[in-house]
Amino acid sequence: MSCGTSTVKGKYIHMRCIAHILNLVVQDGLKQCDASVKRVREAVRYVRSSPARLKKFRDLAEWNGIEQKSSLCLDVPTRWNSTYLMFQSAITYEKVFESLEESDSSFKSNLSDSVPNFLDWESVKSLVEILKCFYEMTIRISGSLYVTSNTFFFEFSDLYCILNGMVEAGGSVKLMGENMKAKFEKYWGDIDKMNLMIFFANILDPKDKLEYMATQMNHMYGEVKGKPYYEKVIAALKELFNDYAASTPASSTTGSVSTPIDFSQSTVGRPQHLLKSQIKKQRLESGGMKKTELEIYLAEAIVEEETSFDILRWWKLNAERFPILSKIARDVLAIPISTVASESAFSTSGRILDPFRSSLTPKIVEALVCTQDWLRLPNTPLSIEENLEELERFEQEIGTDGFSTLNLCRASVFSYFVTSNTPYSYCFLPI
Repeated sequence: MSCGTSTVKGKYIHMRCIAHILNLVVQDGLKQCDASVKRVREAVRYVRSSPARLKKFRDLAEWNGIEQKSSLCLDVPTRWNSTYLMFQSAITYEKVFESLEESDSSFKSNLSDSVPNFLDWESVKSLVEILKCFYEMTIRISGSLYVTSNTFFFEFSDLYCILNGMVEAGGSVKLMGENMKAKFEKYWGDIDKMNLMIFFANILDPKDKLEYMATQMNHMYGEVKGKPYYEKVIAALKELFNDYAASTPASSTTGSVSTPIDFSQSTVGRPQHLLKSQIKKQRLESGGMKKTELEIYLAEAIVEEETSFDILRWWKLNAERFPILSKIARDVLAIPISTVASESAFSTSGRILDPFRSSLTPKIVEALVCTQDWLRLPNTPLSIEENLEELERFEQEIGTDGFSTLNLCRASVFSYFVTSNTPYSYCFLPI
């Protein structure tokens, strides 16, 4: 989009990152169960603090007959998604932690009152179920290999439904939901404070258009506010369309009214042309106009939902039918709704050379960055679960010998899995 070339385009320059807002929403909810979170975190930190303790923990897991499907990982407190992954792996080893409390005297003496009890584990289990929805949503919105702008409206609409369900559930979940909903409404509770590109992108998705938007707005904001909000979006979209139409040459547009035929120039013997000209003249005088591209597009039936549907390909194939709308779609659909992936691309070295690996030389850091790029498969996003499994395999191969070697191994694994399409907030390693 040529930002700043007109008043209309200048309105929509600033787009908030949906992943950052979602992070703030979830962080407010986690405050309600802060005590249980801290106890489980301290227990995991104790086990991860040395290779000897980690080996003893694995031996207890094997003795309890628990298959080690996932690595016991420590979270980064400021990144809720890493907390979710820590809980997801920790609840698998609940019995192992109980056995550790009985067999390791230093476990209880070191943690004192921070040893997680039955209620803490139950709280964590229910929290994992809640956070799973938000985690999966974060994965979807942070993708960099597909268009995301057309999903923004539906994602935060789904988020509203999730929070509303939490408030109606009652109990501790209700308190968590109320805190999260208050943060949600701070950013998305008033359409006047939102970038309307959120709605434009959804309308430019042939699978949705305006089919569900009015109902969703009424559900989220109530009919008193929902209807005016919906009308405001439609009016703003028409304004944007007219702005693009004004800057597009007339020869390339469709839907414009043709100039009436001059009767004096008509050819004798072809009365049907004269009749057509009279009808066109009457339509012009009565104010009749051809439909605009936008009206034609919205009047057509929506495209059926298909997993293989490519929205960019659809607009490419229909660019001749909708030359103005296709230009709008090209600009709007290119907007990423999350800045996580792009931020990750510019902070690779900082994640490799952190305070725990400060002794790496510049050549080693350069080698790690280059190696991760060479080994990375093109257009293949990697999930954090695969990272943890790979880390688990490396640690088991190394064993308890050589703690510095283990750290170097972690650096290597970490650098391999830090990709431009893996959000930085997911890339973490146990300390």
